Amino acid sequence: MGRTNTRMRWRAAAAALLAAGIVVGPVAAPAVADGSIRAAQWHLDSMRASEMWKISKGEGITVAVIDGGFKLDHPDLVGQVIPGKDFSGSPGGVGSYGDGHGTEMVSTIAGSGKADGGTGAYGLAPGAKVLPLKINSGTVGMGAVVSADFLGQIGQAVTYAVEQGAKVINISQGIAAVTASPADVEKLTKIMAWAREKGVLVFSSAGNSFQAGNLLEYPSGLPNVVAVGAVDQSGTVTSESQQGPQVSLAAPGIDIIEACTGDTGYCKGHGTSDASALASASAALVWSAHKEWTANQVLRVLVNTAGKPHDGSVRNDIIGYGIVRPRVALTEPGDPGPANVSPIPVATNAPSAVPSASAGASAPVSAVPSPVGAPPVQPSAGAASGSSSVLPVVGGVVAGLVVLAGVVFVVVRRRKAAAGR
Repeated sequence: MGRTNTRMRWRAAAAALLAAGIVVGPVAAPAVADGSIRAAQWHLDSMRASEMWKISKGEGITVAVIDGGFKLDHPDLVGQVIPGKDFSGSPGGVGSYGDGHGTEMVSTIAGSGKADGGTGAYGLAPGAKVLPLKINSGTVGMGAVVSADFLGQIGQAVTYAVEQGAKVINISQGIAAVTASPADVEKLTKIMAWAREKGVLVFSSAGNSFQAGNLLEYPSGLPNVVAVGAVDQSGTVTSESQQGPQVSLAAPGIDIIEACTGDTGYCKGHGTSDASALASASAALVWSAHKEWTANQVLRVLVNTAGKPHDGSVRNDIIGYGIVRPRVALTEPGDPGPANVSPIPVATNAPSAVPSASAGASAPVSAVPSPVGAPPVQPSAGAASGSSSVLPVVGGVVAGLVVLAGVVFVVVRRRKAAAGR
């Protein structure tokens, strides 16, 4: 789900549809079979979370999430979040939000599933703790953002996260590189280099505008930032996921069920934001099992164990070095290599405002194992930068699909990062 350049959120008449037991949004389907939200989280089954959790749940690792605010009292987030800080300059503090994006990212990383008697949404690393850091992401109630403020707040938040001992930082946010001033980019580039020197891994969404120009985004296009693309249930890159030499890894990024601020408390999202969150959680899982490793070693193992491109290359501009496979990283990590050498050459991730690939059709890549019986979901052409459809839940049990005759009015809101002025 993405706070990259744009974001689309389905909020259509949720209260009325809740009473009718109707699932809102594209690819509508019953969310669960056994009354739990967890059963609908296909990405956890594909990544074999139950097997991984026997080895690691991310205990002892703090993941900083830099986003536009957080619903800290969501049952799946309570106990998972440590005191954070607000860099946004907007009212309300860390626990206020212009939309549900930050809540969704925390859920995807470290959700506890404790809602409704343990039937809620789980994060990939439920043993990790999240440090919530609020920035002004240009959402409703937060005011306009110019690139200087946006990148500057990210820099402040990264610095604070490192000082607070976070090992992993997730930034599912971004603006087009062409809107940023060279001075702002240079300053943030230095902060990212400093963070890596301090032993911290920074992940960021590559962006969801492949079919709308595929312009490079920051911070994902900066050196020492791991840019993450999105794939679907079959392991095919999604049509929205941006491509280019900045892409280092990929992760699931479609139909991701997660806690949110919607009427039912759960949403179905898509985008490179979700993919980045899952890559961040993967790093937390590996680091928890190997606390003596450095950031470079954790990243190297994630790169070496990733599902590789079909073309046999070491990497390509579609999914980078491959699709993260934390289960393999935990069970067959191999040699983590030198502690002080990055596995990703900085030259391949150098700042540039030039589009890294021409927009076009998505290309097939290595498959992510799909849950048994789960039908493939095709990428939605021209999707905005992440979306959520509210999932109605009654008494913890999701009602079956109800076909509604007539037209349902759906309000679509696009969220855009403002260009520098």
